[in-house]
Amino acid sequence: MSRVGNKKISIPQEMTVEIVGREVKISGPKGEQSFAMPAGITAEAKEGKIKVSRAGDSKSLRSLHGTSARIIENMTLGLSQGFIKKLEYKGVGFTAGVADGKISMRLGYSHPVILPIPKSLNVSVVKNTIIVEGTDKSEVGAFAAKIRETRKPEVYKGKGIKYQGEFIKKKAGKAAQTTTGA
Repeated sequence: MSRVGNKKISIPQEMTVEIVGREVKISGPKGEQSFAMPAGITAEAKEGKIKVSRAGDSKSLRSLHGTSARIIENMTLGLSQGFIKKLEYKGVGFTAGVADGKISMRLGYSHPVILPIPKSLNVSVVKNTIIVEGTDKSEVGAFAAKIRETRKPEVYKGKGIKYQGEFIKKKAGKAAQTTTGA
């Protein structure tokens, strides 16, 4: 059984925490975020730490307990350090650029792929790398996944968009296969 929800969350010195009812508001050097706790889950801040507790011991409350604690921990990490996802694109003629709150990518289609960038995120392009930065871990990950989804890496040549450090297992093409025929 996981006890991840019982772990106290430490609050860095430069952050302030305000708990009103079921809403937890955290503000730090990179901004402010709030999280509405699910029914049956409570949080209290004491001595530079946040303790998340649950009202009962049902299966749903146990799962929400750990999830709520990790969301609050990710809020503190995001507001103090921020989150970064890096994506690499590879392919002949593949380009990307950021302008007017949109990312425009040429990925081998007959048209450019244009995605609006959420206001809470910063997106930049350096050489063949797209960098997504923000304070909300789920929003950074969701937008990076949306970019990757526009042209997933293919398994024969590895062309497409992949996360930095992601390993793409390549397949052998037809020419590499041996034939044993008459």
